[in-house]
Amino acid sequence: MELQKIENKIYEVRKLRIMFDFDLAEMYEVETRVLKQAVKRNTERFPKDFMFQLTKAEWQEVITNCDNLPNGIKFSPATPFAFTEQGVSMLSSILKSKKAINVNISIMRAFVVLREFALSNKELTAKLRQLETKYNKQFKDIYAAINYLLKKDEQEIKFDKRNRIGFRVKEGV
Repeated sequence: MELQKIENKIYEVRKLRIMFDFDLAEMYEVETRVLKQAVKRNTERFPKDFMFQLTKAEWQEVITNCDNLPNGIKFSPATPFAFTEQGVSMLSSILKSKKAINVNISIMRAFVVLREFALSNKELTAKLRQLETKYNKQFKDIYAAINYLLKKDEQEIKFDKRNRIGFRVKEGV
């Protein structure tokens, strides 16, 4: 399964990266109802940090912000289950088909790629902050100079627009 397709099905809810039950069911090639039943029969395997059900408000926010949700899902009366990376991993212990195993391997790889990307972003942000503090004084001086020049130009424009007194030459004469 393509990593890009899987990455597009990973959302952020409650500051956690999650996958929805309907997306997982589609990838495992089972009905969402069957996946939910399997989870409900094995609730001890899914603590709150592995899986949770969205509130109506959270689900409405997801519907509002995400344009790549399946059409029929948006109008479902039941809110979906959200599985964290550990929850998706735990699904492989209750869904034992070859398809489920292969899909789980692909999903775990996608989560790893996203984690590595997030870490590299944090490193980049930290480096930018270091540069910002190192060169902050110089940047302040540059900004001050630019602001001075901009204000100077504005003052000259205001000065040129005033009504002049004295002898005027008419153009075209």
